[in-house]
Amino acid sequence: MQEQLLQFNDWLNNIVWGPPFMILLAGTGLYLTWRLGFIQFRHFGLSWRESFGRMLRRKKSDEPGALTSFQAVASAMAATIGVGNIAGVSTALFLGGPGAIFWMWVIGIVGMATKFAEASLGVKYRQVDENGEISGGVMYYIEKGLGPNWKGLALLYAFLAGLAAFGIGNMVQANTMAHALETGFNVPNWVTGTAIVFLVGLVTMGGIKRIGKIAEKIVPLMVVIYVTGAVIVLLLNFSSIPSAFADIIYYAFNPAPAAGGFAGAGVAAAIRFGIARGIFSNEAGLGSASIVHAQASNNPVRQGMWGIWEVFIDTIVVATMTALVILVTGVLDTGATGAELASLAFSTGLPGQGGYLVLIALVFFSYTTMLTWNFYGEKSWQYLFGRFGRMIVIPYRLLFLLFLYVGAIGGLNFVWDIADTLNGLMAAPNLIALIALAGILAKTKNDYLSKLRDTSGQTFRDGPG
Repeated sequence: MQEQLLQFNDWLNNIVWGPPFMILLAGTGLYLTWRLGFIQFRHFGLSWRESFGRMLRRKKSDEPGALTSFQAVASAMAATIGVGNIAGVSTALFLGGPGAIFWMWVIGIVGMATKFAEASLGVKYRQVDENGEISGGVMYYIEKGLGPNWKGLALLYAFLAGLAAFGIGNMVQANTMAHALETGFNVPNWVTGTAIVFLVGLVTMGGIKRIGKIAEKIVPLMVVIYVTGAVIVLLLNFSSIPSAFADIIYYAFNPAPAAGGFAGAGVAAAIRFGIARGIFSNEAGLGSASIVHAQASNNPVRQGMWGIWEVFIDTIVVATMTALVILVTGVLDTGATGAELASLAFSTGLPGQGGYLVLIALVFFSYTTMLTWNFYGEKSWQYLFGRFGRMIVIPYRLLFLLFLYVGAIGGLNFVWDIADTLNGLMAAPNLIALIALAGILAKTKNDYLSKLRDTSGQTFRDGPG
C-alpha cells in the first residue's frame, strides 16, 4: 500500500513541481515585486524602521490583535526557521548540487514581496467575531477580498492547508528530530515521539497566545546561537568562501559533476530542488504565515514589513549559512544528506562541538515549527467546517499530536516526498488570490507611504499601483 501511495505521489509531485507551477510561483513573486514598486529593495531600510525599529523604540500599536507584532513574526518564523534551513538546505545540495542554493536565493528574494503581500492581506481581511477571537489568512482574503463567488477556492485552500500541516509542520519535523536524536544520542524514536506529543500538547492546548509567548523567547535565541556557530566555522575556513560562492553561481547554470558520494546534478535538478526547498524553508507563496500574521496588533502594511524580514533572515541569512558551512568544509561528496550532512559539516568545522550545535538547533527549531503549524492547521479547518468550526479545534489538535508520533517513527524519504506535494497543492489557490488582489494591495501600500510622508516629511517612491 505504501509503495502504491509513493508511486501516485511521485506522479502527482512531477505535475505539481513541473514547469507550469515553477513559472506561476516565481512569476507571482516577480509580478508582486513590480506591482509593489520593488518594495523589498526600495524600502528595505523603511521595512526595518517599521518593524524591528518600532519594536526597539517600544512603539505600540492600538490596533486589535491577540499577539504583538513581534510575537506574530516570531511565531511565523518558528514555522519557517527549522528543518527547512538545516535538513532542507542539505537535501537541496545533495539532490541539486551547489547551484540549488542560487535558485533558493532567487525564490527568497522575490519571496520577500510575496510574504509582504501575504502578511498585509492577512491583517487587512481578518475577521473578529463577537467574542473578540481573530481569524485570518488566505481563506479570508480570498472570500472577503475577491468576493463570495470565490469561496470555493477559499475552502479548497483551507482543506489543503489543514492537510499540509500534517506534512511540512508535523511529520517532517518529528521525523527529522527523531532521526537526529537517534543518530547523535542513541535516543529511540518512540521515546522522542512520546516526548514530542507531550511537549507540543502542553503548549498548543493553550492556543495562539501561549504559542506566541514561547516563540518570541526560543526563536531569536536559537537563531543567534546557530548563526554564531556558522560564522565561526566560516571564519576558520575563510579562504574557501570565495570558491563556495563561485560554485553556487556556476552550477546554477551548468551541470554539477559527480564526486565521491555526491551523484552529480543537472541544471533542472538545481532549479527544482532549489525552489522546492526554498519554499519549504521560507514558505513564501504557501500563504500559511498569513494565518498568524493576522493575529498581530498592527496595521496591514506595517505587518507586511515584518514579512520582508521574515524571508530575509530565514533564507538569505540562516539557510545560506547552512549551505556555506557544508560547502567550505567539503563534506558534500561524502554521500550524507539531510540533517546528517549539516551535522557532519559542523562537526568537521568545529570538531567535537559542531554536530551537537546542529542537533540542539534541530530540536528547538523543529519544536517551535510544530507549534505554529498546529495553529495553521486548526485555523484552516475551523474555517472549512464553518459554523461547526469551534467543534473541530480540539479533535484537530489531538489528531495533530497523533501524527507527530507517526512522523517520529516513520521513514524520512516518504515523509519529505508527501510534504513537497502538499506544499505545491496548497500554494496554487494562494498565488491566484495574490495576483488578483495585487492592485488593492499596491493602493493600500501607497496610501500608507503617503501618510508616512505627510507625518514625517520623508520622501518615498511609490510603486506602479
